[in-house]
Amino acid sequence: MLLPPLIPGLFLERPNRFIAIVDAQGERLRVHVADTGRMRELLVPGRTVYIAGKAGGMRKTAYDLQLVRMPQSLVSCDSRLPRALFAEALAAGRLPPFAAYRTLRPEVAYGHSRLDAMLTGPSGRCYVELKSATLVVRGKAIFPDAPTERGRRHVETLIQAKREGHQAAAVFIVQRSDATSFGPNDATDPDFGRLLRKAHRAGVQVHAFACAVTIKEMRLAKSLPVRL
Repeated sequence: MLLPPLIPGLFLERPNRFIAIVDAQGERLRVHVADTGRMRELLVPGRTVYIAGKAGGMRKTAYDLQLVRMPQSLVSCDSRLPRALFAEALAAGRLPPFAAYRTLRPEVAYGHSRLDAMLTGPSGRCYVELKSATLVVRGKAIFPDAPTERGRRHVETLIQAKREGHQAAAVFIVQRSDATSFGPNDATDPDFGRLLRKAHRAGVQVHAFACAVTIKEMRLAKSLPVRL
């Protein structure tokens, strides 16, 4: 997928989960942060970032934080992108685990949750929840980077869907290129890791994909081994 035109800048501070302060060509800008995770390893004062302008509407900020430049990879900070990246890769036939599914319906209700997608094909339905991962430690992408009650609820819903006769999958979109494997971040949210392993034992698929990221475009590039 193509990214909007980007403006380079330097990250200064993050006064709250939704706002970052960026110096762009000497101008101090308030920038929207779409990923509410901690991202402490990414958002370090003085680090190069890339922002995108957003026009009109009732927004309080005119820019979105799009990318952070790390030593080995650009990292996307937009947690809204995994849905589009997954849909694009599915339509292009670049997701072998989901090759049997022909249609994708976004944002579907199941039980007491809303999941990111429902895939349908000759063999039935597959309910999919997508998670954005940005933290990589010694080559291993890990999720979450902050405790996530919502994430735990989604995994429980996938277990329910599987028990009720459907296919179900937790898919982690690693929005950077330098990861070589994926696993749950047990140090930060041990309950999420416990639930993810429980889901896997119950038959829920667990997949992770790393992205190729440039300042012009992003795409799902490779499947990562999942270490539970």
